[in-house]
Order: sequence, then structure tokens, then C-alpha cells
Amino acid sequence: MDPRLTRPPAGAAAAGIDLNADVGESFGRWRLGEDDALIPLVSSVNVACGAHAGDPATIRATIAAAIRSGVAVGAHPGYPDLAGFGRRRLEMAADDLEASILYQVAAVDGIARSLGGRLRHVKPHGALYTAAARDRSIAEPIVRAIAAVGPDHVVVGLTGSVLGTVARAAGMAAAEEAFADRAYEADGSLVPRDRPGAILPGPAETAAQAVSIARDGRVRAADGTWLEVRADTLCLHGDSPGCVERATAVRAALDEAGIAVRPL
Repeated sequence: MDPRLTRPPAGAAAAGIDLNADVGESFGRWRLGEDDALIPLVSSVNVACGAHAGDPATIRATIAAAIRSGVAVGAHPGYPDLAGFGRRRLEMAADDLEASILYQVAAVDGIARSLGGRLRHVKPHGALYTAAARDRSIAEPIVRAIAAVGPDHVVVGLTGSVLGTVARAAGMAAAEEAFADRAYEADGSLVPRDRPGAILPGPAETAAQAVSIARDGRVRAADGTWLEVRADTLCLHGDSPGCVERATAVRAALDEAGIAVRPL
């Protein structure tokens, strides 16, 4: 897979870009992130579905907060791995993986409907996201499960990923995602989280990278080279240090650059 894509035409960002965040990752009495402050700063949220993080009460409260803020709701299914926060790849049979994703997405879809909202998109989490970007045998059961819940849901994956290719082949909409707060390797993949510098140092660096991607269609890799990246949506991680400060800086920088923030 070559995740580097042709840079969009000059001025393509004038129509705007989606800004999404991974949220709803608390579990029981354990709190993670600053969702109440973060949600109003983005245009879309990816709600943990209870497999890698989250629980029924957290899912409902998170979706309700998104609806109050006029923010688009997405599901964020992952490997069933609470202990590892979904960041460990699990070897699962295709049928088991498909059933797990179906279970997770359907739960978030149903809760959203019960609150008078709707599910707009689905974005895999963590190790599942990485695997689906490269491996068709992982991407295909994910897409089948999403389609079974709602074929109009947008499938969100890493720019240039196999997941997007599989989704479009199945007749579904696919959104290309880039990351405002993560460092990139020269091949367009993300710097692994267990390596120093995987997360950008702070709000200023995050905001600068967001504008570079949204306006110029490029990002500077960790080795200093420039990569061409086309993105429909930019991600901020709700569990990153200073996530609210980062989101505030990104919104201000995009506004200054004349780039509208709007849902997919």
C-alpha cells in the first residue's frame, strides 16, 4: 500500500474539512479524556463501542453530548480487548470479527436513534484500524458488518488504505483520514505509539500540521521529508495530553487559514 496520494487541486480545502475526535473511552468509574470540553470543538466524534473502551452508560452520555452540540456521531469499534485498549492485534476468524463489529456498530446506532440522532460514520480503532489499512482479509468483514447496519454509513480509514478501497468496491462512501496530532513515517504510516515522538509535542505543532494537511495537502514526516496527503477528515485523539488545548489551537488555525470545519 502506498498511502501517499496526489495533492488536491489548489483551493480544494475551501469547501472545508471534517475535524473528528475519538471519545467515550471512559469505563465505569475510570475516566479518560475531557469529552465535555472536547466535543463542542470538533465536527464529528468517534464513540467507543464497549469493546476496547466505553460502556453502555458512557456511550449514551457521549452521544447525547454530541447531539446537544450539533456534532456528527460515528462508531469507533475495536478489537474486544479492554485490557490492551484495543492496541494489540488479535487473531480472529473473519466470521468472529464481522460479528464483533456488527454487535458494536449496531449498539451505537441503536443508542443514537433512541436519542433522536443517527449514526453518520464508522471508524475502526487502534490495532484494528492499522490492520484494516493494509489487510483485505481484515477490511472485508469490517465493511460487511457496517453495511449490514446501514449501507449509507461513511467508512473512515487512513488515507490510501485498503479499507477505503474495499468500502468503495462495496458501494459505500469512504472518507480519507489524516492525523493532526500524530507523527508520520516517510512511507506515510504513523510513527508507532511506543516510539518517542509518536504524538506531536503540543498545540502549536498540532495546529500547524492540521493546516498543512487541510490547505496544502502535505505533511512533514519524522525524517523531514514531505508527504502528499489527501484528507477528508482530520483526527484528534481524546486521550492525547492536552487534547482540549490542541483542539482549540487547531480550530483557531483553520479559521485563520479560511478553512471551514464541517462534518463529513
